[in-house]
Amino acid sequence: MKAARFYGPRDIRIVDDVPVPELSPGQVLVDVEWCGICGSDLHEYLETPHPLTGESLPVTMGHEFCGRVSKTSAGCTLRPGQAVMVDPRMYCKSCDRCGASQTNICRQWAFKGLHGHGGGFSEAVAVDENMCHALPGSVPLSDAALIEPLVVGRHALKSSGMARFDDLSVLVIGGGPVGLAVIFNLRAQGAERIYVSEPTLQRQKQTADFAAEVFNPLHDKVGNKCRQLTDGKGVDLVFDCAGIGPGLKDGMDALGSGGTYVNVAGWETPFVVPMEHFMPKELILRVAMSYTDADFREVVQDYVNGKFEGVERMITSRIVLDDVVQKGFEELVTNKDDHVKIMVTPKRQNIHG
Repeated sequence: MKAARFYGPRDIRIVDDVPVPELSPGQVLVDVEWCGICGSDLHEYLETPHPLTGESLPVTMGHEFCGRVSKTSAGCTLRPGQAVMVDPRMYCKSCDRCGASQTNICRQWAFKGLHGHGGGFSEAVAVDENMCHALPGSVPLSDAALIEPLVVGRHALKSSGMARFDDLSVLVIGGGPVGLAVIFNLRAQGAERIYVSEPTLQRQKQTADFAAEVFNPLHDKVGNKCRQLTDGKGVDLVFDCAGIGPGLKDGMDALGSGGTYVNVAGWETPFVVPMEHFMPKELILRVAMSYTDADFREVVQDYVNGKFEGVERMITSRIVLDDVVQKGFEELVTNKDDHVKIMVTPKRQNIHG
């Protein structure tokens, strides 16, 4: 079958001689319909060989994928033709963190499409049945792969420690895919006073319809803007989805006393807390890492129930698997700010209707 294989930095190849996966007991074969390109896909995340999967380069990429079951192994309850969204996480199930249901921080965590065992930039993937979430026929698979980034946003909300969001003022740092995933989860939880700090014009436009206010931190004093909108107090909650020093400083400046700062971003530089804001206001610092089984179940149910209105607008381009290098990865490297989510399909008929 055809697949996009990762051989090394800036070395992704479309090959057509990858064997169709053989099923182990308890697995189903999923014919991929759509798979999103994640920012994680642009980085090297493969440890060679990975301690959990035992696989090394090259590996088939793609972890945000949905599709239809085409084949099942003995004892599986899913049926051929069933639409599914796949939770791509793999975890050891035996460490202390897995035992405490903290599978998101398993000591050997891995993802299909990042660390081996097949990925969604292919025609088919063998998946443990318990990693599949069945979707009703009323849910179009054309957008369903967005569920995975939405789950990242849901875990961020839970990591904040807040019981409810409808009465809070919230600042989101960064209007990219993760920032929008947080925004859509906030809206699904009833939040209305959502503010966004985003420096690029295109992403300001992409978030404007889903936030109460969008600030340009290159020109606006974000802390002052937030205080003006909150009777001088500052916001209750900040989600950092950017992972850069100036954003961290703006976010902590914008918080009111006792406010909570949740870091969702992966940082490429040291995380240096601005003590001039952090200590005098007794701020609370939290972090969010990936997501849990419960997070995934909740978001699938909310998605099926239509609680993420407008989320399909996160998709800024649709391409076929043959074009994933130039129109997918290279496009994101050179024109990142023009896109939120690029969706990839191995089926040309999906593109042409």
